[in-house]
Amino acid sequence: MKIAIIYDSITGNTKKIAEAIKEACNEHEIIFGDMDTDINEADLVFIGSWTDKGNCSQKVKEKLEKMNHKKIAIFGTAGFGGSEEYFENLYQRIKQCIPQTNEILGHFYCQGKMPLTVKDRYIKMITEHPEDKKLQVSLENFEKALTHPDTKDVEDAKEFARRMIKRCV
Repeated sequence: MKIAIIYDSITGNTKKIAEAIKEACNEHEIIFGDMDTDINEADLVFIGSWTDKGNCSQKVKEKLEKMNHKKIAIFGTAGFGGSEEYFENLYQRIKQCIPQTNEILGHFYCQGKMPLTVKDRYIKMITEHPEDKKLQVSLENFEKALTHPDTKDVEDAKEFARRMIKRCV
């Protein structure tokens, strides 16, 4: 089986998960790269994105909209990782970009660290609005995200990849 693993990563979080998926797929022929990678020969496509204001990146969206007759497994990272409900919402949004000629096998999301400029923005906003409890929660989430993707996230991504491969066989 030929497996394509393509991703768009800004901070390295999504790339780290893509590499974990690649490791789990090592018994198969692998096509690995960014959104410009040719995936026409792939039997299974893992496609990953960082989270851009609650959606996948524009590059991933454009790639998905052009895919047809593929088995697809979606993965991604998000700075906000507080709940599975949030990850499910991300999946529901990305799913809308995928033509119905494709088969979506599953999805995997985990938290990822954010750039320090985000923390700076939160601190500035808290200084201006100290009564805003949501900003404090956002800052706490930023601190929690600094350790992600962690070892458990990487192992969970590998297990996700194995499950998706089994669905193709």
